[in-house]
Amino acid sequence: MLGVDPGSLVTGYGLVRKSPSGLECIDFGCLRPARGQSLGKRLEEIHDRLADVIHSFRPDRIAVETIFHSRSVRAALTMGHVRGVVLLAAAKAGLEIFEYTPLEVKLSVTGTGAASKKQVQFMVRETLSPQGRLPLDASDALAVALCHINRTGKGQYDILAQRHST
Repeated sequence: MLGVDPGSLVTGYGLVRKSPSGLECIDFGCLRPARGQSLGKRLEEIHDRLADVIHSFRPDRIAVETIFHSRSVRAALTMGHVRGVVLLAAAKAGLEIFEYTPLEVKLSVTGTGAASKKQVQFMVRETLSPQGRLPLDASDALAVALCHINRTGKGQYDILAQRHST
């Protein structure tokens, strides 16, 4: 299960697997396009690097955070472009796509829709015990993946088990 927290400056990603022993953090990170590039070049870099993550880990589904209410029309439009390249990378890889609002993610992971980014990060750490430094954008992406698993009960293990039994 791949979770993505789209952003034009930093796009977080996190891979979570449901195994017989519980939930496991497989990998996480942040895609940070070089500053000073045109929007088109940043979008291309986000797309290509996310496509590399998808190719490397072969998730079968992706959960993406939807656009939050923005005070800036420009920021909302830019976020829409980023979400577009994320969805394109997922669609080209044949992933099943799910979308969740920030409120749904926070509520699912922390029990309150008013949770701060630090509270979400704390719960992600408690649930998945990821190794190393966990940037906020990556913890948000892992939270999106957890939200999907919490809502559906499905993770990578379920699909792998089905593939091996056929």
